[in-house]
Amino acid sequence: MTARIIDGKAIAAELRARVADEVARVKREHGLTPGLAVVLVGHDPASEVYVRSKHTQTQAAGMASFEHRLPADVSQDDLLKLIGTLNADPAVHGILVQLPLPKSLDTETVINAIDPAKDVDGLHPNNAGRLAGGLAALSPCTPLGCIILTKSVHSSLEGMNAVVIGRSNLVGRPLLQLLLNENATVTIAHSRSRDLAQLCARADLVYAAVGRAEMVRGDWIKPGATVIDVGINRVPAADGKSRLVGDVAFAEALPVAGHLTPVPGGVGPMTVACLMFNTLQAARRASGLAVTAAD
Repeated sequence: MTARIIDGKAIAAELRARVADEVARVKREHGLTPGLAVVLVGHDPASEVYVRSKHTQTQAAGMASFEHRLPADVSQDDLLKLIGTLNADPAVHGILVQLPLPKSLDTETVINAIDPAKDVDGLHPNNAGRLAGGLAALSPCTPLGCIILTKSVHSSLEGMNAVVIGRSNLVGRPLLQLLLNENATVTIAHSRSRDLAQLCARADLVYAAVGRAEMVRGDWIKPGATVIDVGINRVPAADGKSRLVGDVAFAEALPVAGHLTPVPGGVGPMTVACLMFNTLQAARRASGLAVTAAD
């Protein structure tokens, strides 16, 4: 058996196309143009790449894109003042502060300052709490992308055994809640978990989001399981340069798993696509329009 590769690029493109169609419709029928504001502090090269991608995709979807680039030494008060201005701007439906922030800024305070209704990254405690309670909320983009990828293989996750490796607030914890909302049976594992290989061996769905290169080995995986690799790790390559690998040993998992996401080209493209979806949802809620499902 060889696993079928889950094409995150293609699935993300389908989601972006659906979002663009819906943006065009709400513009035409309601005069509504969803707007996304992205705040970048400093000049981190990886963050700048992400922000450019978000700007390009926002415009491609027909949305309004607002970029705010601030120096690395910006004061916390000035950053919070900008967030307050964006919170009050009716043209802005989504606000994303690109992480990580410089160490001089308190990330929790900054995230908490964002209007929960505009928190398209899904990190505000209000959204996290609503998600934990099974209520409607803006969900973090990467976990939402993981669910969409999984449901491209399984129309229903009800009753399936899932293991989530990693308990971060960005991925592991919200992914746990999203899986529970799909009626899956979920185990969340982490660096202190015992017998991690045995936990994975019983799982129909494996989500690796621990940030350790190729930690999940092929012999950990239940034959036929669906494996979603969230990790992005740069390791040395044979030519002296470097290459990207996930948290799953891809070559080992390939002959065992039923379905498997690659790195790159799996979860990564879904994150920005889900950001576009969340911005559309936030705009619809702000205008009193019904929201739709992402999958």
